[in-house]
Amino acid sequence: MEYDAVNVYDLASCEIRQRRESGYDVAGAEQTLERIDPEDRAALLAFLDGLAARPRLPGWRYDEPDGLEAIVRSLPPAPPARPLPAADLDDRILGGWLGRVAGCILGKPVEVGDVWTTARLREYLERAGAYPLRDYIPVIPGSEHHLHWTWPWTTRGNVDGAFRDDDIDYAILGLHLLEKHGTALTTRDVADAWLELLPFRQTYTAERVAYRNLVDGVPLDRVARYRNPYREWIGAQIRGDVFGWTHPGDPRGAAVAAYADARLSHVGNGRYGEMWAAALVAAAFVADSPYDALTLALAQVPPKSRLAEAVDSVMGLHAGGATWDDAVVHIAAEYGHYLWVHTIPNAAVVTAGLLWGEGDVAATLGSTVQAGWDTDSNGATAGSVIGVMVGGTAIPGRFVDPLKDTVRSALFGFDNASIADLARRTVALARAGR
Repeated sequence: MEYDAVNVYDLASCEIRQRRESGYDVAGAEQTLERIDPEDRAALLAFLDGLAARPRLPGWRYDEPDGLEAIVRSLPPAPPARPLPAADLDDRILGGWLGRVAGCILGKPVEVGDVWTTARLREYLERAGAYPLRDYIPVIPGSEHHLHWTWPWTTRGNVDGAFRDDDIDYAILGLHLLEKHGTALTTRDVADAWLELLPFRQTYTAERVAYRNLVDGVPLDRVARYRNPYREWIGAQIRGDVFGWTHPGDPRGAAVAAYADARLSHVGNGRYGEMWAAALVAAAFVADSPYDALTLALAQVPPKSRLAEAVDSVMGLHAGGATWDDAVVHIAAEYGHYLWVHTIPNAAVVTAGLLWGEGDVAATLGSTVQAGWDTDSNGATAGSVIGVMVGGTAIPGRFVDPLKDTVRSALFGFDNASIADLARRTVALARAGR
């Protein structure tokens, strides 16, 4: 399955999964789908749309509001702002950019999570003499065909500037949007920028469906929901960093700002994922530890949601003295029913990477990526957080030097951007907003 935005059979199959994960009655749905001719588009669309009428099963124990006002009402009061160390704001934001880019590249060669499981990653890294992972992934001669096709540009000794990736594209696009619209940014602004600057085939899953819906004229408020079974997957979570960088020390403000972006393509836990990531990055500016940052960020997630439950469960394991291996086993056992690109298990992996990384950049990036799941997205998010916490000058040169201060991008007019310049522009926005 390719998780295609236009293959109706794929959409229907994934919608069954999405409904099941959200507590709805899908009894008999898979058997019905199997009886439909995969080429009968009309019948498949009718089946897909019919799934929306299925009732939720009794006993659903989560409360997952969707609108911003309802989300904010579910949260505890925002705590008083902590003092922000203004002197090193420039270096902290540079660290966020460098950490995101390096973490993305680190995870790229092993991105496909249903192939590169935790066990397979460990076996490969041990054979390469690179376990635990503390640098870019090395290539074992003869094993290149097992790696993601980008391996000639994303593996140890081969990184020559940052290879193009959507995890970086959206950070650049978010910066552009905030420079253009500031605090007045709307979901319509985001949609217009996607259509103008972002190639359709460089979007994936929920974003590609949202793009398709925009082109088809679906009303903006329905774009995230209409025939979009990927609406709680990780795509929004990778777009939140810029709202954190521009709201240093203000997790609630970052989360609220990220909502306008998240609602274009996601609902429920998909939206929470971007709000959580934005809050986590914002908290990293003032937190005393990764655990402290995660605590501040968790307060921006509806407390009775599945995302809050997952993040809290990993934090509880860490507080109870469990090992990183214990956490990885726990995540697989509790959240393995989700696909490898779903928001919830990946947020749990980022949480584990930050906690067991214990403030060390290499350990944080390596632990996050070697856990598997959506490795480049998780490496990017964890890298942004730890980069903000330690600052750009503290990120080891083996991660930074090969980047050569350059990122490739599929965004129209933004290719070969300077990381330092992106950081300077972000600092200007952060200072203007304080």
